Amino acid sequence: MTIPKRYEITDEQWTRIEDLFPPYRTGRPAKLSNRQAFNGVLWLLKSGAAWRDLPERYGPWKTVYSRFRLWTDAELFEKMFESLIDDPDLENVSLDSTSIRVHQKATGAKKNARCLVKNQAIGLSRGGRTTKIHAVVDGLGNPLRFLLTGGNVHDSQAARPLLNQLSLAGVNVIADKAYGTAELRQYIEAEHGQYTIPPKSNTVNPWPCDYYVYRERHLIENFFNQIKNFRRVATRFDKLAHVFLETIYVTAVLTWLK
Repeated sequence: MTIPKRYEITDEQWTRIEDLFPPYRTGRPAKLSNRQAFNGVLWLLKSGAAWRDLPERYGPWKTVYSRFRLWTDAELFEKMFESLIDDPDLENVSLDSTSIRVHQKATGAKKNARCLVKNQAIGLSRGGRTTKIHAVVDGLGNPLRFLLTGGNVHDSQAARPLLNQLSLAGVNVIADKAYGTAELRQYIEAEHGQYTIPPKSNTVNPWPCDYYVYRERHLIENFFNQIKNFRRVATRFDKLAHVFLETIYVTAVLTWLK
């Protein structure tokens, strides 16, 4: 049995995802294994260090970086995340977002670069240049879906694109006041779901809210705190939105591996 170093995955965890990595073929023996490269990626995401500072035990940093970019361009970690979701608790799901400060080195992506969302999901708000991570977690706090937008995008605008990816029949959606728009509430009801969203204090016709159930919203806050322990998630260094999104999927994979 291999004793993992700090930030590395265990033998049991690697067994569950090993076959999901594509074989690395270059016409000559690979300089490092997929596990070695993946552990290097985990060290980098957790520490927040620059690629050039990657410890030698993970192999040449350029090789690890090249492997990581091949994986992200193939959306490997999103596919891995989807394959690991197992029997989620859908009695209650929590919906929210968190803002991520964009490092100055993450700006200036080429206009013809691959882009999943407008402006590489970087927006200008009171906090400066920020990216919002919108997420849905199940009743146990496990992640189900993600979406990136600029930090200036209102939470309610991202709610429906996220919930569209889930079957809401029999599901109770928990969210804060920002999501209490008539359009979103009507959409949830039309999909045969329910919602626990408190009305704003100035709402003309407030609706009832079960504040005991609403307390379960702390699960998504806990999840955001958990992924922000990865310094390359807490601060965005990636120019391209799809690369930053894949790093978030890496953290989600680790959540489902626990």
